[in-house]
Amino acid sequence: MDVKRIDDHMSVSPQINPEDVAAIKAQGFVAIINNRPDGEAPDQPSSAAIEKAAHDAGLAYHHIPLGREGVTPDMVERTKAVLEGSNGPVFAYCRSGTRSTTLWALSQAGEKPASEILSAAADAGYDMSHLAGHLSQK
Repeated sequence: MDVKRIDDHMSVSPQINPEDVAAIKAQGFVAIINNRPDGEAPDQPSSAAIEKAAHDAGLAYHHIPLGREGVTPDMVERTKAVLEGSNGPVFAYCRSGTRSTTLWALSQAGEKPASEILSAAADAGYDMSHLAGHLSQK
């Protein structure tokens, strides 16, 4: 797994497998967010398979798929609710980590300075500069 720490409360990764969940738990994460729609790639594990592994490991699991339709306010609010409602660090994944980082960045808009959000994403290897205009709004 290629885990990229965004901040103390959020890390992102490319696609994981059910076998990776034990390592995610061992790293101290308390919740997993899956930002990948089912069926996006033929070799992709289903949301149900990851959810079962998460629950078996004692982790909260949230499926907030971000597909071709793009970001919705509901996705941003659900991401924010998971982050605020989790008593520890959250692990989010998609195909590359970019969609997970996008939803994290937008969920922080108005809570943190835009420059801080952009810097945290960039430090993890994700360019979110295209969101700059949205990050100063709540």
